[in-house]
Amino acid sequence: MTTSRKAGGSPALLLEYLQFLLASPGTDISHWKKGRGGMAEKDNKKENEEYVGAIQGGLRPTMRLVVMGIVNKKPQSIVVSLSSDPVEEDFEGDVGLQVKVNFLAKAVQRNARLAGNWGTSENTLSYFPFAAGEPFKMEIVCEHQQFRILVDGQPLCGFTHRLSPLASLTALRVFGDLRLTKVA
Repeated sequence: MTTSRKAGGSPALLLEYLQFLLASPGTDISHWKKGRGGMAEKDNKKENEEYVGAIQGGLRPTMRLVVMGIVNKKPQSIVVSLSSDPVEEDFEGDVGLQVKVNFLAKAVQRNARLAGNWGTSENTLSYFPFAAGEPFKMEIVCEHQQFRILVDGQPLCGFTHRLSPLASLTALRVFGDLRLTKVA
């Protein structure tokens, strides 16, 4: 069997992904289960592969959120956001972190929305780790001063906290051109 590998991928990630698939027939994550760090897993999938899940007790330093999935064959974007409520994106609530993967520009934009207003977007990256049709594992690590974002185990970027208190961030939302396989 031959596999295509993207930049930043690793055999360990592929093995972890395959083990997850084997342990989860149909990769159905449509049930609640308690994840590590207080993240409750629930798949509220909609037709556009959207996930909205509660962060039990709110976000706090040392928590790690994990999003695993497979990028669609012809992707435009993937969005991962941490917000104050699990509501529609059009709601003017606070967003402590929004990570938008833009495949057309090969950029990963980071931003926050406070009191209904988006701040200045951060776009600088040393590499673009996502590839069409490939699996990925994004980790968002909440540290005391910033969010640290890793993709496939490799550091991608940081984003300084703009919202306080962190515990007000109680929802994780993922949507876009992907097929989710795990959220924890």
